[in-house]
Amino acid sequence: MTNRYVFLYASAMVVVVALLLSGASTLLRPLQERNMRIEKMQNILAAINMPASRAEAEELFDRYITTAKIVNHLGEELPGDAFEVELQDEIRKDMAERQLPVYIANIDGETFYIVPLRGTGLWGPIWGYVGLESDMVTIAGANFDHASETPGLGAEIADRAFEEQFRGKRIFDEAGNFRPVRVVKGRAPAGDLYAVDGITGGTITSNGVTNMLRDGLEAYKKYFEKIKTS
Repeated sequence: MTNRYVFLYASAMVVVVALLLSGASTLLRPLQERNMRIEKMQNILAAINMPASRAEAEELFDRYITTAKIVNHLGEELPGDAFEVELQDEIRKDMAERQLPVYIANIDGETFYIVPLRGTGLWGPIWGYVGLESDMVTIAGANFDHASETPGLGAEIADRAFEEQFRGKRIFDEAGNFRPVRVVKGRAPAGDLYAVDGITGGTITSNGVTNMLRDGLEAYKKYFEKIKTS
């Protein structure tokens, strides 16, 4: 067997494998995109304390999410499909150019507003959704996730026990000043409506959540204020 034959055979195999992988990727792309859409629906619903299985996510989303809109940092509504906006792309833009999705839910006559957030943890991106009650002050629920935080440490931001702490917390004080929730090292002071317990051994990730809440919610501040006074 000559070296030329080995080279040609190896080259042919590389081409065949590449074609097979490309074909498989093309065939699987619609399924992957559908799975991503369903997961996004689950996360949005989780921010208003409505856990949904993959099988029921679409039905519950269509039933309870009555409006999805895009706003800018001034609280002005923009054209477009909110569900198609990718926040990881938007946060790279200047604030004046950002598209900010808002999802509005109605559950038994009660209105909730859900907004997406994106930030940076210890090892990579972190993200989530925060649901607000109709007063635009009180947090109804929160849902967080991450790309690569340390299991047992920073990864605990995705645990329900951590997320549950945000229920009933506030993002504006009694005087109407913007005051987003912070994640404090150790335990938050008893009765503090603007703080939750940090993650033991996950200080950098905890700080990342604090920054994500501050920066992410501040982008919607004008919109929240408009709804509060409307």
